[in-house]
Amino acid sequence: MNIQYIAITGSILLLFFVLHLIRKKSLKEEYSLLWLFFCFVFLFFSIWRDGLDYFAQLIGIAYAPAALFFIFLLAILMILIEFSIIISKLSDKSKNLAQEIGILKMEIEKLKKQTHNPQPATRNP
Repeated sequence: MNIQYIAITGSILLLFFVLHLIRKKSLKEEYSLLWLFFCFVFLFFSIWRDGLDYFAQLIGIAYAPAALFFIFLLAILMILIEFSIIISKLSDKSKNLAQEIGILKMEIEKLKKQTHNPQPATRNP
């Protein structure tokens, strides 16, 4: 019974920590959805004692606490995949911005050369 109280307390503390990070704007709402989801999953299994046994039986794990490690692994894997997607998008945006900056610098240099060496105007007779 003591371990259940520790698990409930830990789950609630993790939930409050994630909410605190969101409130402080240290963690954006769009990136916090998986964290919040797994906080509630951990809280759910902490409160419902037989839930972990049921889940372990459902997926074919003989030792119920091993199912908890499976859930932890699944949470970490999903969060890492989400971060990989975010990093990929940011990498593409950085590449595009660097290319645009290069083009703008080239155009600025071209304009500077034109203002320092103006072309003589030709007149039509």
